[in-house]
Amino acid sequence: MGHSRPVVAVPLVVAGICLAIPFGAMLWVDSYSRLTPALIGIPFFYWYQMLWVVLSTVLTVVAYLLVRRHEAARRGGERK
Repeated sequence: MGHSRPVVAVPLVVAGICLAIPFGAMLWVDSYSRLTPALIGIPFFYWYQMLWVVLSTVLTVVAYLLVRRHEAARRGGERK
């Protein structure tokens, strides 16, 4: 009878992509396994990874906000 199928919501897919991007960037070692270009004397290998610490934080916050907004909208729709 009323079997509801799980629906893949776009915000959740985008949140998942935001969380997967840093993993892909760090697993693709050939993209940053070099010394140049240096930034204020810091080899590329190091500053690239430190940049991803900041980018990962931003992407995690974006994913968190997307999921929270989606959950709030879903709860609001259930109350009606």
